[in-house]
Amino acid sequence: MRFQELAEKRFSCRKFSDRKVEDELVEQIIKAGIAAPTAVNTQPFRIFWLRSEQIKEDLRQVCRYTFGADTFLLVGYREEEGWVRPFDQRNFADIDAGIVATHMMMEIEDLGLSTTWVGYFDAARLQQLHPQLLGYHLIALFPIGYAAEDAVPSHLHFKRKSSKELVECL
Repeated sequence: MRFQELAEKRFSCRKFSDRKVEDELVEQIIKAGIAAPTAVNTQPFRIFWLRSEQIKEDLRQVCRYTFGADTFLLVGYREEEGWVRPFDQRNFADIDAGIVATHMMMEIEDLGLSTTWVGYFDAARLQQLHPQLLGYHLIALFPIGYAAEDAVPSHLHFKRKSSKELVECL
């Protein structure tokens, strides 16, 4: 599949089937994230595979948007590990983590799975429950699964601004 076709096919899936995601596929998703480019190759991110029943139960307490998934990846970053642009002191750790998360999201789709990027979760509470998450800015939670047969894109999915509104030639 060509990238443009993949990008247009992907949608935020909010309903998953009961079919379990194979560990080998999760490992491929993680591999795609690790392959993502980061500023000066600093790799200030961490990918957390939320596997234990306890952390999944805790996750459901801090996030109401799990959509019936049983497989979860969480992306975070440490600002102090990011590259800083010397001209204005802009730290790129958040951008790097966003690139990693996007690579993973597209790999999920390419593998025939589905997800949605969830940002609405109580990161501080999850970190209290699981101290190994402390010190990371948690930016992306991915519930992962096989889309339910009746899963459809949100009505907002197809709403796009025009190129004239988004692109400016200088």
